[in-house]
Amino acid sequence: MAISDEDIQRVRDGNDLIEVMAERVPMKQRGHDFWCCCPFHEERTPSCKADPSTQLWHCFGCGEGGDLFSFIMKIDDVGFLDAVRFLARRAGIDIQETEGGANGSSMSEKARLKDVCAKTAEFYHTQLMRNPSPEAGQARSYLAGRGLGGKVPKTWNLGYAPGRGALVNHLRSLGFKDDEMIKANVALRRNNGQVADRFYNRVMFPIADVRGDCIAFGGRVIGTGEPKYLNSQETPLFHKSRVLFGLDKAKAAITASGEALVVEGYTDVIALHEAGIQNAVATLGTSLTVQHIRELSRYAKNRIVYLFDGDEAGQRAADRALQFIDMSMTPESGRKPIDLYAVTLPDNQDPMEFVSAHGADAMTAQLANAVPLIKFGIDRHLARYDLSRPEQRAAAANDALSILAPIKDSLLAKDYAVQIASLCRMREDDVLSRLESIPVPRRSNQSDSQPAPETFAEAAPVADRAATQAVSALPSDERNRLTLERELLSLLAKDPGLALAYAQWLAQISWRSDLHAAISSALLDVLAANPQVDSGTLIRTVSQQVPAAAQVLTGGSQNFNGTPAESARFIVEELSIGDQEQAYEELQAQMRALKDQISPEEYDQLYHMAVQLKAAVEQAKSTHRMV
Repeated sequence: MAISDEDIQRVRDGNDLIEVMAERVPMKQRGHDFWCCCPFHEERTPSCKADPSTQLWHCFGCGEGGDLFSFIMKIDDVGFLDAVRFLARRAGIDIQETEGGANGSSMSEKARLKDVCAKTAEFYHTQLMRNPSPEAGQARSYLAGRGLGGKVPKTWNLGYAPGRGALVNHLRSLGFKDDEMIKANVALRRNNGQVADRFYNRVMFPIADVRGDCIAFGGRVIGTGEPKYLNSQETPLFHKSRVLFGLDKAKAAITASGEALVVEGYTDVIALHEAGIQNAVATLGTSLTVQHIRELSRYAKNRIVYLFDGDEAGQRAADRALQFIDMSMTPESGRKPIDLYAVTLPDNQDPMEFVSAHGADAMTAQLANAVPLIKFGIDRHLARYDLSRPEQRAAAANDALSILAPIKDSLLAKDYAVQIASLCRMREDDVLSRLESIPVPRRSNQSDSQPAPETFAEAAPVADRAATQAVSALPSDERNRLTLERELLSLLAKDPGLALAYAQWLAQISWRSDLHAAISSALLDVLAANPQVDSGTLIRTVSQQVPAAAQVLTGGSQNFNGTPAESARFIVEELSIGDQEQAYEELQAQMRALKDQISPEEYDQLYHMAVQLKAAVEQAKSTHRMV
């Protein structure tokens, strides 16, 4: 279904952001803006600002932000069309919905890609159930041998991917384009230009979003082959740092019990659900992330239990989980902590093996033995040492205290330090003194499967901890540069007409942040497609292409004395001068490196280029004025 741009604008005009937010959270006016305690994270003092003139909101605590539609989508956990429908009913506006069409290319594209995934899942399931080939028979035998036969394939819509172009040909017959299959990551384009199935001779596990819509796939190879498990890559629908396998089926049980169980594989989730433990979910090719925890905490009000395999890979995952120990777990944080627990299965077993061998009751007993993540980490570190030997006890205490470094100033850390002293048979005062001297580590919230730029963008919303820690290590001029980049993007997003005027400059700026570069590129794409776009639509559309964009585009402080146009001019000039200075420094470095390797004539050419560049920098500075 689609709603016309005209109806969407009528709905936008018929609702006021401040009034809509005030129906959900208490709002207080401070000067021009309105403030509230953010409904998307626990806090005691208001950090969420709504601007009545721009009709945009931004939380400086968790980084969320957007327009009227984004607020409803976030707080009600609905899609864009449902948000428009709700606001239309609220304002008493009649809207017309039609089949097909588009509300902007990104919305129609996502709907189309979901359709690709849905039809792909249907095709794979049919192949598993009806394909008479020996390979499909091996897939059925594999599932049966793992206890996943009977009704399980139908319940979980499991499938088989035959490969050899069978899926591509099927989807083409349904009217899907090659580019749509590639963007949904169910197909790929080979070097010879031909489009081929992405998955070949694999048992297929459809991956659904929280609403139950198929958005990606995981495939397990039949027999031998690498990789053993193959997940969909990142797509406009699928972001592995946010999606949890089985959450669509588990959310009711999680809400009822108040507890979420996190495991590491699709088969583990299915086996646990079939055994009656229906609050289980799994990460997808990445360790648990901050975004996963935030998603789970919407349903799990008591605790989140991370269940680790007993093998070596599971223990490495257990060590990575310790990254989540921070001040948010302590009473001093001023907000309800997220209770993270952990437990490791015995005998090197994974959850599927354990529940198959011992049953659901034995698994429930294991989960009852889960301990707080901090204690789990301390116990793991102490277990590495022979505490009967004095020299080992001293080393063990230091190792265990490293777990407490991120929360060293809290009462909780001191309580655990006292326990460490007792276990290591050391004086409490000595252990507390060592705790005091431990430096607080800098952390980036990066998972081992994500590159730094992507992780920085994804982790930024959580109280900006990762962003603050990463940026604080930079020199002051680089920190100022990143701040100016954010200010410019925010300023232009709130005034699309101004953004059009500076489009050429946006394309020329050498962005220091990969996130800022991606946002700038998306801004230019949206403006090129629709020069008349309003601010809310611009921010929402860019955010669909760059998930962390809303936090940047709605978060500028705008601490300038001039008009928006004057502020934009000043920032663009400042960034341009910075780019020229960097080019000059790089050219000088090149000259020093090549001085003895090139001819005098070539060196003179570089020298004259440097002189001209330096003169251009000085000229730009001479006319540059503060706003």
